[in-house]
Amino acid sequence: MPSTELPSNGLLTDPVRYPASAPEPVRTKRAFLLILLTLFVPGSAQIAAGDRKLGRIALRVTLSAWLLLVLALVLLLTNRTLLINIITNPVASLLIVLVLAALSVGWAVLFINTLRLIRPVLLPKRSRAAVAVALALAMVLSSGSLGYAAYLLNVSRNAIGSIFAGGPAIDPVDGRYNFLMMGGDAGADRTGRRPDSLSVLSVDAETGKTAIISIPRNLQNARFSEDSPMRQIYPDGYNCGNDCLINAINTEVTNEHKDLYPDAADPGAQATLEAVSGTLGITVQAYVLVDMDGFAKLIDAMGGIRIKAGGWVPMSGNMIDEANGIHGMPLGWIPAGEQKLDGFRALWYGRSREFVDDYARIQRQQCVQQAMLKQLDPATLLAKFEDIANAGTKVVDSNISASQLGSFVDLAMKAKGQEISRLTIGPPDFDASFSTVPDFDVIHDRVKKLLATTGSESSPAAAPGDTVLQPSSVPGSSLSAGGPLAGLPATTPSPAPPSSDFTPVTTTPAGEPITEEMLNQLKREGNEQAIRELVATNGQCAPL
Repeated sequence: MPSTELPSNGLLTDPVRYPASAPEPVRTKRAFLLILLTLFVPGSAQIAAGDRKLGRIALRVTLSAWLLLVLALVLLLTNRTLLINIITNPVASLLIVLVLAALSVGWAVLFINTLRLIRPVLLPKRSRAAVAVALALAMVLSSGSLGYAAYLLNVSRNAIGSIFAGGPAIDPVDGRYNFLMMGGDAGADRTGRRPDSLSVLSVDAETGKTAIISIPRNLQNARFSEDSPMRQIYPDGYNCGNDCLINAINTEVTNEHKDLYPDAADPGAQATLEAVSGTLGITVQAYVLVDMDGFAKLIDAMGGIRIKAGGWVPMSGNMIDEANGIHGMPLGWIPAGEQKLDGFRALWYGRSREFVDDYARIQRQQCVQQAMLKQLDPATLLAKFEDIANAGTKVVDSNISASQLGSFVDLAMKAKGQEISRLTIGPPDFDASFSTVPDFDVIHDRVKKLLATTGSESSPAAAPGDTVLQPSSVPGSSLSAGGPLAGLPATTPSPAPPSSDFTPVTTTPAGEPITEEMLNQLKREGNEQAIRELVATNGQCAPL
């Protein structure tokens, strides 16, 4: 026995510091006590039973960590924006990662030291395993949790650096932040991404009240904003014929006019943003582009999405008659009714437009986006954070400055639970032919009225004859933090889906169940019209 075990009078009097002569039950209780002290007040076990110098150093670190935690909680309650900006700042987040890693290692060292203080050889054999398990669990809960937190923060830090820009912050215009959300399609045979899904998320900078405006991909004669370099080429709008749809701007600028945007990271996306600004008559300050080619990976990282589908949706084969829009035999079908979609099928569900018009596809895309928002809950985010973050870096691109993530997450929290108003430049708010010959004065007026109903001082009720608004209470927020974005949507914000009060069409008018075999047989017979009638409701969709 070391001489330090003996007091000056030669008697072993303190069972905590000198356990050798204590009864076995006391030694066991002492072991569990030291583990609890190290778990809840790191350093206190060393003060009580070991190296007091080490204990004092550990206690100072513990108290400092508690003070920083209290400060973070105070900031969370009083200035969330500042707290989130600190966490997302590249330098500050790196420092936090290093501190968390150091605390994790230090806590592990204290537990190892506590094991030495317990002196397992003095414990009764029947207690040793229980003490070892308790110490291991405590070590995992404490040191392991801090280490995992450091790892997740580093993953998030890398994702933020990959997705968001390091450019200057943007200011609200007329009291609003306007973001262009694009679902881009970057095939192997294309230069640049063709955005087949376009929507503007307009958020009141004070209240977080939100409006979303959907623009069909086939809108013609899009107007460029007054400050757009493309206005020099198309002063009267993007009017080179039927091929000049708004979603073609990205590819044309990427291929032919990149020199007009020497300072833009993505000239095509910037030009599309300017076309949407001019078309809607508002200033859109930033964009978020989701590459549909990698979209399936993000859905799979989430574990799939759950929807209620109103009609059967084909996973179309190759085009065999481009003039009439006829495809070959489908690769498969997504049935009507309640479905859980993996990434591959979710991508087809949002992409397919065979047998229906573009507006049915827009409704399905909006539904998929809302399903992602609804189902990306904290438990899913925590359990699948790394997969979601890694998928996000391959899927999402944006010119939003990382320095403003705190402000936008704070706005998202304000928006949570508020009604979201929507407008589509097409059905149901405009005639289907409107996108071919749009009246921009009418569009500007409708948009102005829409935003007036979602301003800081506005009333939620619109006057008769105003834009048809479809308010919807959406679980969470269209800017909810999660996944890799930490300030953006895990995923792309979009209008609220239709009400779930619809009955999926699963039978023919005669009452015969619709099956994949039936639809394929009609396809083989060339009876396209019959298929159109059976799948006409496939634009109906609601997240589950």
